[in-house]
Amino acid sequence: MDDLDQHLLARLRENARAPVAELARALGLSRTTVQSRLARLERAGVIAGYAVRLSETHEAAQVHAFVMLTVEPKQAAAVTAALRKMSGVRRLQSVSGPFDMIATIEAPSVSEMDALIDELGAVRGVERTNSSIVLSTKFDR
Repeated sequence: MDDLDQHLLARLRENARAPVAELARALGLSRTTVQSRLARLERAGVIAGYAVRLSETHEAAQVHAFVMLTVEPKQAAAVTAALRKMSGVRRLQSVSGPFDMIATIEAPSVSEMDALIDELGAVRGVERTNSSIVLSTKFDR
């Protein structure tokens, strides 16, 4: 991947539905060049797909949180499987440091967020949780 590919990916992060002609103009490339770069990035598995990005209005109406989890030894796979089934869990990452995992979660209200955090803490294999509610998002790429 070169700098042009990086710039192309940055544009797609902003708007994955941008027409190829618009991407080409923004990057100063021909439409054909952008199409072939996109095809190459897809074949190489760099671009795995295109996703829906929800409006700021919708996102602002949701309560978001990061929940750090300490997991019992050898229970990571079971905890991952249980959290995958919870619709409010948007992302689960394994991390280094004092916690084993970080879950990014969302709920439509504070009371539903409270219930979701309780549900996470009750999962077999979760020893401890530490939650941080998101107050505002400064930017999102």
